[in-house]
Amino acid sequence: MKKLTFSVVGSGWRAEFYARIAAAQPDRFKLSHILCRSEEKARTLRQKGFPTTTDEVDIISARPDFVVVAVSKGANFEVTRRWLSLGFPVLAETPAGCSFEELCALWELAQKGARLAVAEQYFRYPLIAAGLREVRAGRIGEAHSVTLSLCHDYHAASVIRRMLGMENGPLRDFTVTASVREYPVEQTDSRFGLLTDGQIVQSGRVTADFVFDNGKRAFYDFDGIQYHTRIRARHIDLRGQRGQWYDTTILCSDETHTPRRLRLTAAPIPGFEALVTPELAELAAWEPFVHMENAQDEYAIATLMDGMEAFIAGGPEPYPLREALEDAYTWLMMGKAIDAHAPITSAPRPWQA
Repeated sequence: MKKLTFSVVGSGWRAEFYARIAAAQPDRFKLSHILCRSEEKARTLRQKGFPTTTDEVDIISARPDFVVVAVSKGANFEVTRRWLSLGFPVLAETPAGCSFEELCALWELAQKGARLAVAEQYFRYPLIAAGLREVRAGRIGEAHSVTLSLCHDYHAASVIRRMLGMENGPLRDFTVTASVREYPVEQTDSRFGLLTDGQIVQSGRVTADFVFDNGKRAFYDFDGIQYHTRIRARHIDLRGQRGQWYDTTILCSDETHTPRRLRLTAAPIPGFEALVTPELAELAAWEPFVHMENAQDEYAIATLMDGMEAFIAGGPEPYPLREALEDAYTWLMMGKAIDAHAPITSAPRPWQA
């Protein structure tokens, strides 16, 4: 296992996650540059101890093992395509694209040999991964329905498929009905810390009902403020014929048909123990509810970065591209259902089989 060198294209909030991972895991990762659009931004990040540049030639000359694309959602496709055309393996932030045409173009590039991976990390959150391991072990029997109020859009699509056991084999067709409503809520938190001024804002709450062609069902419920608030909870409710995954608890019937109650914690994912930080270890010791701190996010991203070594060498993808494209497609379909005020049914897509 060698030290992986990478560069980050983009200098926003998400870009700093990768920089912090490199700083926390110096034996595994080396950050060569963060490519910034302005010298002012580059100077700000240098003051935080991160290597920066405003010239892509510096990255090209450094020849990193891979390039992370962490730009705005709308720019992601074009920037990803640019760095793939330069011959670099790319780990792109989500979503992979913002239109069906962009998703198809990325799939075509990959079929022609482009080394593209997408950093969908939620299923690698230690708490979520722990629950998925119990589900795969048959604790609740075959899962048939889920209500998820945990993460948004394409992230939710990824988690839903795994919770319902639909990540392998052909990707299922589905019909979705969705709506969005705005409600007032007090701001209590932000990306930059607590807010205590009592300001009331309007926050959009999206609900969507997915019915898959195999009869399984998912109800999506997410409020835009849920990522940064102290007064809105997140919830998981996955049901199977032998039990239920509810937040941090597995309720199930064992082989003797005796009811059992198991507690989930944010424990390290088997095979990725070396990436555990002190913050994650502390979190695993006390995690009382579904609270998705940066410690879990950065650990999850680190596991995907770790997987780039095998992927670059021709091995498995850290996250299957076909699933990343399906995640984004599901998000686009949900948006169409909101606009149409009517159910929308998925259509054939080239990555489906």
